[in-house]
Amino acid sequence: MFAYIKGKLEEKLSNYVVVETMGIGYKIFMSETAISKIGEIGENVKIHTHYHVREDDISLYGFLSNEELKMFELLLSVSGIGAKSAITMLSNISPSEFAMSIITNDISKLTKVPGIGPKSAQRMVLELKDKLKTEQSIAKTKEVEAVLDLNDNTNEAISALQILGYHRKEIEKVFEKFEYQSMGVEDMIRNGLKYLGK
Repeated sequence: MFAYIKGKLEEKLSNYVVVETMGIGYKIFMSETAISKIGEIGENVKIHTHYHVREDDISLYGFLSNEELKMFELLLSVSGIGAKSAITMLSNISPSEFAMSIITNDISKLTKVPGIGPKSAQRMVLELKDKLKTEQSIAKTKEVEAVLDLNDNTNEAISALQILGYHRKEIEKVFEKFEYQSMGVEDMIRNGLKYLGK
């Protein structure tokens, strides 16, 4: 419903902010990390939003980048993960670290997030990897192969970015813009996100 909201930052509390635009104050729930980076009261801000509707609750959730928004929506697609758990995860792990944890089956990193136990972490890895496999098989049937030096690290980085909701074709185009061959997986993911976010 709302892609983003631009306006003046009126309030800044521990779990939400209030942004005024055209005389309306929007209460937007955000991660602690995003709130700490958003700016000062009175400044103009732009917040990417997710309009969350449940039987007993209608809320707006906000993010400073599309990557955070995509990670949030991805987490909501995992059974048993609600909006509050997803926001807590965003306060404790960056989108690139999260994608890396899924790809490498790093359950221990995911369980460091408050409220995420071993079972939830395993479910996250299983469900999101299944989703990735489906997308990769669709990509193969469409013959979407770019001329990239696809070693194991590059494939791992591409898979991590796919987990964050990007299509393989757009990731491969972005990889042509920087010297990825000499980078580690995490640096490839970070650089990929920098270009994909533009």
